[in-house]
Amino acid sequence: MKIFVSLMSLIALLLVVLPGPLHKFDVINLSTAFMGFKFGIYAGVTVLILLGLQFLFMRKTTTIGSAIIAILCAAIAIALPLVMISKGKSVPPIHDISTDLVNPPEFVAIAPLRADAPNPVAYDGAQTAEQQRQAYPELETLNYAQSKTELMSAMEQAINNLGWELVNIDLSTGIIEATETTTWFGFKDDIIVRIHDTGDERLIDIRSKSRVGASDLGKNAARIHTLIKELNAVLY
Repeated sequence: MKIFVSLMSLIALLLVVLPGPLHKFDVINLSTAFMGFKFGIYAGVTVLILLGLQFLFMRKTTTIGSAIIAILCAAIAIALPLVMISKGKSVPPIHDISTDLVNPPEFVAIAPLRADAPNPVAYDGAQTAEQQRQAYPELETLNYAQSKTELMSAMEQAINNLGWELVNIDLSTGIIEATETTTWFGFKDDIIVRIHDTGDERLIDIRSKSRVGASDLGKNAARIHTLIKELNAVLY
């Protein structure tokens, strides 16, 4: 029984830990990866039930060390997917975030890179904009006193500091484009920065959009916040 419970706990853990890397390296598709999460929860619950039965009826076959390891594996297998589900319910089911909801920056060099992506390059529209206003009202156009050249340089440095892939930088149009590849699943999310010089001030707009997935679990908004924070760290 102890060996079976230990094996089940390991399987439960692998069902939620491995789908990310396997998807990242194109071994399985996204739906299969999420199915692994579901079965990981089932396996984790099964482990806890079996442990309970073992403690009740076969206590002599139980060791504290193996029980603790099995409980930890089961807890991770159950908690990790549930945390993601909870996060998904706490944010709107959108994946295209911009500081300018009226005239969002348009991808240029990144557009052809998204040609086969499930989420099209075009902005998602008024419904997405309204959901963003409700969820992330703090995301608005930024203004700075520094010159356009200084801001372009600082933004490039900020992107490099964050470890994102710089795809395009065009001083004449004030456009900077980059891609971040997530660590676990290898999702590619794209970022575009637009710097507009009005003469009196420099206006910066940032847009972040996922290539796959209906909901980004709040990742794109968080990415914009991270970039702004890093930019300010470089400037000040």
